Amino acid sequence: MKNVIDKPALNDNRNYNYSGFEEFERPDYKYIIELVEENSKVIDLGCGNGSLIKLLKENKNCNVKGIEISDTGVQISRSRGLDVNKGRIDEKLPFSENEFDYSICHVTIQMLMYPEILIREMKRISEYQIISFPNFAFYKNRLEFLFKGKMPEKMLFGYKWYNTGHIHQLSIKDFFELINEIGGFEVLKQTYVKSDSVIKNFLMKLFPNLFQQVSIFLLSKYER
Repeated sequence: MKNVIDKPALNDNRNYNYSGFEEFERPDYKYIIELVEENSKVIDLGCGNGSLIKLLKENKNCNVKGIEISDTGVQISRSRGLDVNKGRIDEKLPFSENEFDYSICHVTIQMLMYPEILIREMKRISEYQIISFPNFAFYKNRLEFLFKGKMPEKMLFGYKWYNTGHIHQLSIKDFFELINEIGGFEVLKQTYVKSDSVIKNFLMKLFPNLFQQVSIFLLSKYER
């Protein structure tokens, strides 16, 4: 009998391939861009196909570098003339202290082996840190787990628990616990991807850990 490991799943996002998605831009990029001052020096950690870098350069005249582990992501970014290097982001980063105004990690922290190392490194290399992630405590996930008794596929974006790169699911409460444990952060702003519904936006603002699907944080390091 052939080992199932020898046959990778067709629907698998543990190794991102950006081929065919060269021009793909996430609708939540605009919320990131709003948090960045013009003419800033920025590092995008886990930059994918470089779309956010491109928008920051075009809309905010920022000097932006990127790091991406996917070969196709690096290739596509470089084909756009962007300064992107291949590498992991959850280890010691090749930058000096306070080299950047902003470090950004957008919907990637849940895919890292060592998210706590990334956050410490972001604090070391930049004055401000922008971190976003899917909130696993989203109410639809809770209901799916409660009634179906298995890992919710809503926040796995259609993948299964065994073939997703989302290896460290977290909630907003989990995120606050982590940055408090690391220490030296001030939360300057928390925002979220808005809905067309006034009621949904009200609920997301009032009960973020229950109703926000993707949360975005602007942090600043400070001396205690």
